[in-house]
Amino acid sequence: MADYKNTLNLPDTPFPMRGDLAKREPKWLAFWQEQQRYEKIRKHAAGRPKFILHDGPPYANGDIHIGHAVNKILKDIIIKSKTLSGFDAPYVPGWDCHGLPIELQVEKQHGKAIPAAKFRELCREYAASQIERQKADFIRLGVLGDWDHPYRTMDFTFEAGIMRTLGEILANGYLYQGAKPVHWCVDCGSALAEAEVEYEDKASAAIDVAFAVEDSAALATKLGLPVTNEPIYAVIWTTTPWTLPANQAVSVHPDFIYDCILTPKGILILARDLAEAAIKRYGFESVEVIGQCKGSALEHVGLLHPFLARVVPVICGEHVTAEAGTGLVHTAPAHGVDDYQVGLKYNLPVENPVSDDGKFFDSIPYVGGQTVWEGNKTVITLLTERDALLANAKLIHSYPHCWRHKTPIIFRATHQWFIGMDKTDQNGTRLREHATAAVANTAFFPAWGRARLEGMMKNRPDWCVSRQRNWGVPMPLFIHKETGELHPRTAEFIETVAQKVEKVGIEAWFSLEAAELLGTDTADYKKVTDTLDVWFDSGVTHACVLKQRPELAHPADLYLEGSDQHRGWFQSSLLTGCATDGYAPYRALLTHGFVVDGNGHKMSKSKGNVVAPQKVMDSYGADILRLWTASTDYSGELTISDEILKRVVESYRRIRNTLRFLLANLADFDAHQHALPMDQWLSIDRYAMVMLNEFQQEVLTHYQQYEFHHIVQKLHHFCSEDLGGFYLDILKDRLYTSAPDSVARRSAQHALFHITHALTRIMAPFLSFTAEEVWMLLSNNAHDSVFLQLWHEIPLPADSHSLNEQWTLIRETLAEVRKDLEPLRAAGEIGSSLQAEIEIYADASHYAALAGLGDDLRLAMITSSADLHLADTSVPRYVARASTHAKCERCWHYRADVGSIADHPSLCARCHSNLYGAGEPRHHA
Repeated sequence: MADYKNTLNLPDTPFPMRGDLAKREPKWLAFWQEQQRYEKIRKHAAGRPKFILHDGPPYANGDIHIGHAVNKILKDIIIKSKTLSGFDAPYVPGWDCHGLPIELQVEKQHGKAIPAAKFRELCREYAASQIERQKADFIRLGVLGDWDHPYRTMDFTFEAGIMRTLGEILANGYLYQGAKPVHWCVDCGSALAEAEVEYEDKASAAIDVAFAVEDSAALATKLGLPVTNEPIYAVIWTTTPWTLPANQAVSVHPDFIYDCILTPKGILILARDLAEAAIKRYGFESVEVIGQCKGSALEHVGLLHPFLARVVPVICGEHVTAEAGTGLVHTAPAHGVDDYQVGLKYNLPVENPVSDDGKFFDSIPYVGGQTVWEGNKTVITLLTERDALLANAKLIHSYPHCWRHKTPIIFRATHQWFIGMDKTDQNGTRLREHATAAVANTAFFPAWGRARLEGMMKNRPDWCVSRQRNWGVPMPLFIHKETGELHPRTAEFIETVAQKVEKVGIEAWFSLEAAELLGTDTADYKKVTDTLDVWFDSGVTHACVLKQRPELAHPADLYLEGSDQHRGWFQSSLLTGCATDGYAPYRALLTHGFVVDGNGHKMSKSKGNVVAPQKVMDSYGADILRLWTASTDYSGELTISDEILKRVVESYRRIRNTLRFLLANLADFDAHQHALPMDQWLSIDRYAMVMLNEFQQEVLTHYQQYEFHHIVQKLHHFCSEDLGGFYLDILKDRLYTSAPDSVARRSAQHALFHITHALTRIMAPFLSFTAEEVWMLLSNNAHDSVFLQLWHEIPLPADSHSLNEQWTLIRETLAEVRKDLEPLRAAGEIGSSLQAEIEIYADASHYAALAGLGDDLRLAMITSSADLHLADTSVPRYVARASTHAKCERCWHYRADVGSIADHPSLCARCHSNLYGAGEPRHHA
């Protein structure tokens, strides 16, 4: 029997079935660097409209984790998709370099007894080493960017830019010095920014304290109480007993109703809505409400501090709530933002009794020298001894903690520098108004980010931008030794210092002798020793990078970070942008969630559930990590585990196998030599372009909306259903058995050419290594790149609409035919569908669509025979049976004409024609 295998157009390609990504990707990276791939893209895209995604700087400390990987991959997907969309989309990565974590690492390595200048030098060296480690991992992810010229907040020009931006904010009227309560970490020995505060559960002593009314008889008369000889007490409830030494008032809500309740203790003043629960806490059984009043009637009533020789007033405040406690709020302006704000209205003193180390000053009665936590116990003992403690219970509640030390922090009034949310610029516009308007003009992905940031702007306190640190950008200010006023030549000094810093860095300020600038004013003015909050450093990247780098633009089109950055970089950038320019430095914000393990748990080394990106890349390759990132809905938590990654690997293999089939069948196709006019294509090939175009349009819409998981879903569906489950399945017979240079085969190859080009571009933003591998084979040019292309232009037939209608009905029929073949396959009567014959009894619409295929109907149904009948039925009917004919040795169809040709007894007539005659005529499939 003759062997006809060599007469088939069997596919062949150097594109391997196994990606072997972990081993091969580093070679691609080396090749990209050798080819200067990023630089070529920049030159190629020059002159196009710009799209600027500004990189939020990761902190230069420690190896990257899976969250870093997600962040950088998402950015890279967007940059690459915008490049393919026809934009010039440069990517300049950056790093945040100052701050306490680096100080702690340097102290751990070198100790604390180091001269300040040497310490800062060691911090700079440490940050530089960490950047190099992180950079190598980011590059390994396949992220294209200007890695040779990143921005670093510790670069001399950047440090000078930070100072200049501070000067702009000062000139616009938003910077001021004041004694206000700020988040204070005792372990850091410094104020904290909002973004450096985490909220964790803490057990606190919740106490009810009786403040005796200074003149009970006068108040009883004023309120018309029937009893005038009983002591009267205003009762407060607090979870911070240690703040009572700083008490300056008791706040009531002016519109609340307060009951005067006669108890064994005397007359207690309690908010009506909270009175019942409070009396129950105190254990009083026999009580009587003898009077009532609105809170406003209590204003200015004098109260005796429970253990200090001080009379404090009752004041009115809208911040008082009826959620818990007594409806009367202990007010210490030195220890709370609300307290401070209401205190301003009543000119209350802001007297902070706590030092930087979290201990009371020695001069403070009873608690001097104690930590605030020790002070809790002392205060409770004092209150008990003075019969002022009505209740004491443990309460588990959410309490602010330092994000670095994970320890409880305190509110503590200190002399700090603030950017005032309600300060006004020269036009009388408050910073809060600028920020609110900027949020309204920003696009949000996902949309819920808008309400979150709006709420933060509405209630945000002033931003404390000063810190008491060594490794940070100093505030180049001089203040009067007595009044604290800034020197009148401050703007000039800031610019002079910035010029010095541009040359040698922040050491220029630390080593500066005040007399060098102040001259004879040295006797009256002193240098400010504070450094700037590191969130200010990163918050002014718009001024120090976007406005300075010629390849970039301001404002940026997009900022992209984790959802926690609504409190962090998004907000610090918004405020500094509004304080300098009056608008946000970005047009849109995109946020992604945090990565959790397969059970939805937060990752931690102690739990052993950390998935390191380095391990994933070493085991599976970066493209697998990129595919996982793209396929996950980043708007919520991103779940990862070994099991999930294995599923991603299987998903990747299906995509790769599709690509391999496409490339293998294009091995002998040259678009310049073999392309056909579309009117010569077979109808299914023309329909394939309709499918491809619809798929690509949907995908490009998702790219515009940053909905990458929908793109991956549609890519899988297109490869498995539209291609693998339909088009390619039908196409195999024609590709393999038709004459190599026949119109039928070249039509199919021309369609595959467009499909391969479109798919390669579509997947390139997230499967970058694989796409480049495919592109090298497609272009046959090692110097070319898929990222030098645009989205593929898909040719569409003039009869797209009718083709779509016809082939939609044909596909419906094919799906039903496959179902009808299953019983035959289950019974062992057939294996391949080519062993079957099918009779189709179709309604009018299906009949018209199927009849249009003529003899190609059996090829579209992938059966050896297909007979069509018009039936008077609303539901088509199918009759399937195993063929009784012989099998063609070459095409595997079962045909009556097998053996009809004496010289080739194992061939069917069409295979003989394709090999030795004019060739099989095909028009549709």
